Amino acid sequence: MSSTTPDVVPESAPASPQQAAPDAQGGVVLAPDTGHREPAAPLAAPATAVAAVPAADTGADALAAPVVATTVPVTPASKRVRAPSRERTIGTKVAGQPAFVLHSYPYKETSLIIDLFTRDFGRVALIAKGAKRPHSQLRGVLQTFQPLSSSWVGKSELRTLTDAEWVGGMLPLEKTALLCGFYLNELLVKLLARDDAHPALFDHYVSTLNQLAHNEPATIVLRKFERALLRETGVAADLGRCTSTRAPVQAGVTYVVDPERGPRPERASDPWPRVAGKTLLDMEREDYQDAATQSQSKQLMRFLVAHHLNGAPLNTRQILVDLSQL
Repeated sequence: MSSTTPDVVPESAPASPQQAAPDAQGGVVLAPDTGHREPAAPLAAPATAVAAVPAADTGADALAAPVVATTVPVTPASKRVRAPSRERTIGTKVAGQPAFVLHSYPYKETSLIIDLFTRDFGRVALIAKGAKRPHSQLRGVLQTFQPLSSSWVGKSELRTLTDAEWVGGMLPLEKTALLCGFYLNELLVKLLARDDAHPALFDHYVSTLNQLAHNEPATIVLRKFERALLRETGVAADLGRCTSTRAPVQAGVTYVVDPERGPRPERASDPWPRVAGKTLLDMEREDYQDAATQSQSKQLMRFLVAHHLNGAPLNTRQILVDLSQL
């Protein structure tokens, strides 16, 4: 393994019995409270029906409150437009979800708990039952940086993995790129909330892994991912506009970046990293070709990531430091 340190920085509620609505076929309406089924108007009739709506609840006499009639549209079953839904989701079951393993650790004697980064459900925690058994089909599949098609069941925060299949199509990470990949995973585990979908960030993660596998410069690849991660989590400031004046950032001015607000001109008492306006503009355009931009953006992102981690250290950074001293 190369001793050169890669450029990684640290740190529906049930319907009321008094409500009337067309059934699944659009042909029956329930009268309030009686359970009596009456035929609805035929499809050729005007597309309205009378629906019973309970008057406002006034307390103890709410059950005796009068019923107010109103009209609601009735759409023929053949013309109804269904609400959009996730194609592969049925109740508490999810099937065929694109995913990557971020982290795993032992659970009891034969199982694992895995942290999965999925495209449509974000970061989810799953129990992989029996995954440590010698003949388990999951044993060789639940590896980091391998694209998976995953399925699970459950309603709680910790669900049960039912299937995982290797999709393929990506080169493996090696040497420095492998360490950078672990850095990406640690950032996702520590900065992403569970069950918070980020499909654009998922796509960016896939692209970043591909770039690292093809030996593209880690200095540039990691800076772009760090910025994308902070944007997706809602904590990235607009680097192209000064927060104190609301004027565009000037390339020839030196700035500091307030982690909670954004860039402003430097002051003598500022403890934060100084950054040239040109660097901020380059970062906003994702242009990292300039050597000064690469160096200053590294220091800036180290500071910003550490701030949003509340000072928690990144284990991958310490590993890289230790390796550089061998």
